Parts: sequence; C-alpha cells; structure tokens
Amino acid sequence: MSRFKYSVGPWNVHEGADAYGPATRETIPFEEKIKSFKQMGFDAIQFHDDDAVPDMNNMTQDEIIGEAKKVKALLDKYDLKAEFVAPRLWMDKHTIDGGFTSNSKEDREFAMWRAFRSIDIANALGCDKIVLWLAREGTICYESKSPVQTTKWLIEAINRMLEYDKKIKIMIETKPNEPVDRSVCPTLGHAMAISSATIDPSRVGGLLESAHAMLAGLDPASEIGFAMAMGKLWGVHLNDQNGMKFDQDKSFGVENLRTAFNQMKVLMENGFGKNGEYIGLDVKVMRTQKQDGSYKHLENSLKIAKMLEEKIMKFDYEFQKKCVEERDYETLEMYVMELLMKG
Repeated sequence: MSRFKYSVGPWNVHEGADAYGPATRETIPFEEKIKSFKQMGFDAIQFHDDDAVPDMNNMTQDEIIGEAKKVKALLDKYDLKAEFVAPRLWMDKHTIDGGFTSNSKEDREFAMWRAFRSIDIANALGCDKIVLWLAREGTICYESKSPVQTTKWLIEAINRMLEYDKKIKIMIETKPNEPVDRSVCPTLGHAMAISSATIDPSRVGGLLESAHAMLAGLDPASEIGFAMAMGKLWGVHLNDQNGMKFDQDKSFGVENLRTAFNQMKVLMENGFGKNGEYIGLDVKVMRTQKQDGSYKHLENSLKIAKMLEEKIMKFDYEFQKKCVEERDYETLEMYVMELLMKG
C-alpha cells in the first residue's frame, strides 16, 4: 500500500512529435486516457486550462465554466480528482514574447485573462491550486527586457490572481531555461522570494520538477528539502534527466537512481502528502515507442516510485546515526548502494 497519492497529466500520453520530427503514434481520446490512468493506480489528474476546455479563447466565461463542469462529471465517473490547473501561456500567438512579462501590455492582459479563466476552471473542477510554469517569462535577448521590471510584472500578475479569488493557491513551477534563455524565476529559491513579495505569501508556494532542478545544476532532493523547510513545497513532478541538456522528462529513476531514492526519502521523512499533496509523475514516453506502449513510461515510473518507497521503509536509521556519529560516510554511502542494488 503506497503512502502517497499520485497524479498525472493527459499530456504525458502523447503522439511523439518533437522539434525534429512528426508524430509517431495516434491520438488517444481524453476519456480513454483518464480511464487508463485510474486503472494504473493514479489518484488525480493535472490540467492545463485548455486540457479541460479546448478552444477556450473563443468562449465566454460562462461557456468555459460550463465545459469545465462536464470534465468534472467525467472525473467523478472514474473517481478521480483534479490536482491543479495551469494556464498554457507558451503556445499562444499572444505570448511570443512572454505572457505576464511581455513587453506588450495587450499581451500581458491576455495572460491575465487566461489566468483568471484557469481559476474559474479550477473552481469548476473542485481544486484550489493554480500552477504557473513560467515557460516564456524571461528573455532570449538580454537587452530586450529589464530583469527588475519583469520581476515586478510577475509579482503584479500573481497579486491580481490572489485578489481574483481569495481561496486559490499559486504554485510556481521553476525552470532555469528552455524555451527562454534566461528565466525570471529559475529555481525554488527564486520562487520563495517571489512568494514573500506578494500580497499573501501564505497562498504562494512552489512545485519542484526533478529535471528542471538538474537543468539548473542543482540536486532535486535538496531543492525539495529547501522548499519543505520553508513550508512551501505544495507539489512535485518526478522524472529524470541525462545531464544538463534539453528537458527530457525521462521515466523516474532510470538515469539517476540514487537521486530518485533521495527525492522519495526526503518526501517520506518530512510528511509530504499529509495536507493532501500529490506526487506528480511528469514523464514522456520515448518517441520510438509503438502505439500499444503509450502508457509504459507511466507504468514504469509508478512502479519505480513505489519500489523506492519500499526501500526507504527498510532504511536502517540507527545504522545511519551510528555512521554519522563516527563520521564514517564511506560506510554509509556503501550501505545506501547495497540497499538499492539488493533484490
């Protein structure tokens, strides 16, 4: 029995297209995806705003809420919850130069419209969290934007969301680069600083994605621990990454098993989930995978996460204490490796 609840997004099952090639698999209908997620053992669904309400730009506020309520009925049918809603600001023609931090006031207002509608959708889906992945909030030409002004614009945007709904919570999902060269908010430390500058820091926290921390040259378990020490880790997206390359979203634990172990360990040791948080698995299946293997990366990631839970429950904390007291870290390190490598 897992001690955690797990979540997944519909985008984690995709057609295989990338920047260098077309789709390699057929589209799977939304209801078929969430039915499969439930059968696999997931507890909640992550949403972008237009995952819940496609073509929302051409709808009124009432129409958007009406469509979101239909999705809520579908979730209820399969006994699934909605974890969060994230405004997808990086795919729209209005956000070529960023959303909240665009140099165009008109485009900044469009970003706010999407943010407000995301809050409406979240309310209709029965969740109270909005995720901000600040994909294009930064620069590709340094001199094109002031880092002072863009930071202030981001804080202003979050404040307006907090004012729009007095119960909603904002989770900032940090990433240092890609698709922009320099992000306004690249790490969880930056997210904590942004939180403290808002009108209600108690409603602004962070979401850590493993690969994003690695892209910043940071250890994801340490980033998790930092945010938990601040009481600000409200979500995680666990996956894996081969070095500081492009964002790979590999299956959890397949590249850096010990790092994966320590992510699960710090979450378990510090009571993650006791306030209803989910462990999100944000992973992509390999482009080479055939249609009937569209879910294999999720099955593998969930299996690895639960296997690591079992390893951590066997962890000998008394032996760890003894090694620490004797300052024998070589023995402690070997103990961890043997724990991971034994069947």
